Amino acid sequence: MAPSSTVAPPELALGLALAVISTSDAPLLLLDQELSVVVASRSFCRAFQLDPARIVGQQMGMIGAGEWKVPQLDGLLRATASGFAEVEGYEMTLQRGANDPRRLIINAHKLAYTGAGEAQILLSVTDVTDARRSEKQKDDLLREKAILLQELQHRVANSLQIIASILMQSARKVQSEETRGHLQDAHSRVMSIASLQQQLATSQLGRVPLRGYLTNLCRSIAASMIPDHTLLMLETEIDDSTVDADMSISLGLIVTELVINSLKHAYPDGQGGKIKVTYRAGETEWALNVSDDGIGMPSTAADTKGGLGTSIVKAIAQQLDAEISFTDAQPGTVVTLRHGLGVAAERKMLQTDGIAYI
Repeated sequence: MAPSSTVAPPELALGLALAVISTSDAPLLLLDQELSVVVASRSFCRAFQLDPARIVGQQMGMIGAGEWKVPQLDGLLRATASGFAEVEGYEMTLQRGANDPRRLIINAHKLAYTGAGEAQILLSVTDVTDARRSEKQKDDLLREKAILLQELQHRVANSLQIIASILMQSARKVQSEETRGHLQDAHSRVMSIASLQQQLATSQLGRVPLRGYLTNLCRSIAASMIPDHTLLMLETEIDDSTVDADMSISLGLIVTELVINSLKHAYPDGQGGKIKVTYRAGETEWALNVSDDGIGMPSTAADTKGGLGTSIVKAIAQQLDAEISFTDAQPGTVVTLRHGLGVAAERKMLQTDGIAYI
């Protein structure tokens, strides 16, 4: 014969449940359907400075000095007792006299087995005051850091503008054409970096939208280096990509160097034309194009080595894990940086209005 199962009497099961709850290390309350306390765990009484002997039989809203009398919580608990709802993650502030307010999370569930009808709701309390305080301190620190960073960016941009002004004044005073050329190059680079800083200072922290960033950068370069905008144009075609601040700086420096290089070398003797900056990105790949329709690439090997600007572009491209190529477009020159792209995919990404720039 199979042994018969033994079911504990309701009174014994309820008594065992009360004993377990009363000795629990978690803040727990067992309430009847009228929201009176059947038993409170020692952890609950210790946390809220309550007498375990006096709390039993009291209404939930009358515990302590009445600080638990919260109409919304009372309504949720009565709906739980009726079986219409459960309290999941209800967050409230408990103010106990002159003590600091505590931030609590309440969970309450109607028990499936209620014995003689006394015990209805098991309520648990989690004190998240310290966690919320830490979160607020972290948010305050992040806001303060953001303000300080933007202030730093403004000051750096202003300092660079002053340096650029000094360089330009020095260039006007020197007699040597070679020295004047070096000072003007230095002025152009300082101005481009100042423009980058200005763009970052006015942008939101975190992800930087490239369309506005690179468009404004090119607009700034054009304003300072193109005397006749009807003769020589600088255009941008940038998609909706956003990148982190570090990458935006790298791309901005590359665009600055390549555009300045085209302005200096592609259009001698006042020749006109168009320089175009294009950027496209997919999920894991991107391509940057700077093209001009000027005189094209140098014909001698010595001239194709490039100067400081080319060295800067190559160094940044290496940091971005990007391949760089220089193409004689006949007319003009195309410089392309690509990351994670094959040539066919790159052509497709950079194709606009039916014209492939590679």
